[in-house]
Amino acid sequence: MNWKTIFRSLKNRGMQKRLLIVLGIIVTYRFLAHVPIPLAEPTQLKEVINSVVSGTDFGGFVNLLSGGALASFSIVLVGLTPFITASIISQLLTKAIPRMEELHKDGESGRRKINQWTRMSTIPLAIVQSIAFIFILRQTVLAGNTTVLADPTALEWIVAVTAMTAGATLLMWLGELITEQGIGNGISLLIFAGIISQLPTMFASLGGSLFDTSAGGLGIFNWFVVPLNPTVFWIILGLLASSLALLYLLVKINEAQRIITINYAKRVHGNTNYGGIKSVLPIKLIAAGVIPVIFAVAFLSLPAFAGQVIKAAGNPAFTDLANNLIVWFQAPNPGSFTGSELQAFIYPLTYFFLVIFFTYMYTGIVFNSHEIAENLQKQGGFIENIRPGKTTQKFLATTMNRLILFGALVLGFVAITPFIGEFVIFQTLGVTNTNLSIGGTGILIVVSVALEVLRQINSRALMVTYDDYK
Repeated sequence: MNWKTIFRSLKNRGMQKRLLIVLGIIVTYRFLAHVPIPLAEPTQLKEVINSVVSGTDFGGFVNLLSGGALASFSIVLVGLTPFITASIISQLLTKAIPRMEELHKDGESGRRKINQWTRMSTIPLAIVQSIAFIFILRQTVLAGNTTVLADPTALEWIVAVTAMTAGATLLMWLGELITEQGIGNGISLLIFAGIISQLPTMFASLGGSLFDTSAGGLGIFNWFVVPLNPTVFWIILGLLASSLALLYLLVKINEAQRIITINYAKRVHGNTNYGGIKSVLPIKLIAAGVIPVIFAVAFLSLPAFAGQVIKAAGNPAFTDLANNLIVWFQAPNPGSFTGSELQAFIYPLTYFFLVIFFTYMYTGIVFNSHEIAENLQKQGGFIENIRPGKTTQKFLATTMNRLILFGALVLGFVAITPFIGEFVIFQTLGVTNTNLSIGGTGILIVVSVALEVLRQINSRALMVTYDDYK
């Protein structure tokens, strides 16, 4: 990362404009996260929802990814989940339906049409999820013997669902605006902003636990006692050490790449020579970036969400199914890893394999070996000792598949590392309230998105400062 170039580019008016637009969009998103849905008295509703959110891991997880929108019952509560779900469906259909695959290969016009279909399918998904969220929340609140959402009228339902659908559509639009500015993937950046906004609350919670000396203080070599909770102190110290190790590993795997040298044949046109130069084709170890993790988290939230809907419906015939979906497909508590409760391992293992699956799927979309080989052949480029055309395509596909295998396994292992940490902490210290799974997913997304944004800013900075090196 060339920091001097980045700082020099900040003097450029165009660069300043792009960064200010992105910053303004993020501020707008955070403002929207505190605009309540017009369904009940906001202050009273927020207090009730906070008690509901703090009582379940699923609620805390959804609240983290939505940037606190669940706790505020905001109009952007549904968030980017409908758009992410629509994108997953669209990309799967692109591989399954020949007509859509042809559109994808048609170039920019075909991809633009597929993107338009994805946007259109986001709206019905947002409507369904909005109704389900309100229904689940209403049933959960009523179960707590409060009348905040006792009997909303049909008009209140319509207004609330419309507001939540509009919020989801607005977030989709804001994300695409960020992407157009060339400062990273807009959807990932909005999720990044939502997670970062929860850090002050998390630090305040850790600080409160650290300075809680009701069970005694931290003894230093039996000389004196520091007013710190000893158990929480060692947990925080272990978290810092593991977070630094995880951060180092994430930076390395995000920056790792295979360099392939491209030779261009010399051509003579009149009195001018063309070609005869060498270039490089960098192939990243994880070309899909953080998208597989975001897709995996979004996909994993659907079964638990469906279980909440079924449970809220109150049909006794499906109670067992609803409870199983909720237990199996939510981040398990550390206390669940007792060895006898095998369902606690369903979520981490499913998470691991989904990360691998989406890494392969998304890499196949962003890295098209056939298209690259075809473009190289048209431009007179070739890889040394590799024939142009199909042989080059096969070589690129084989190289990428080897990289994906290792990269996907590493990314999947990093994704489930917090669960391993929870298991170790529970077995050694007996602590069950670490919530490392939530924090680990957040760290994984934050670090990966931050690196991608810095890479995009660095590329943009090189473009705007190009004239300075002439």
